[in-house]
Amino acid sequence: MTIQGLVDSGMFAIVNEGEERSREISTVFCCDLLSIAMGRAPAGCAWVTVMGNMNTLAVAALADAACIIMAEGATLDEAAMKKAKGQGITVMGTDLPIFEAALNVYQALKGPSGNAQA
Repeated sequence: MTIQGLVDSGMFAIVNEGEERSREISTVFCCDLLSIAMGRAPAGCAWVTVMGNMNTLAVAALADAACIIMAEGATLDEAAMKKAKGQGITVMGTDLPIFEAALNVYQALKGPSGNAQA
């Protein structure tokens, strides 16, 4: 699934329309500890978090995350929104808990049978 496919699914609200919307999402990653995310977030992941500060955007860029999903109604602060726009990072939002948001992405990526979608 691409970032655009996830956007088009309507699962999440668009917070910032980034660049590279045709980029493939490889997996979903959940973490709110930036030091762990920096070292363990897989390139191309949809990162689900509640951390809405500028450092989150820096870690997303460093880890080469495909997009960020702000869960549990979390929002980007003003500096983070500016950085998302400046770096062309796609950010989505939801009121869902982190687990449910990640599960929705996982199911969209793998399908209900658990197999990769074509």
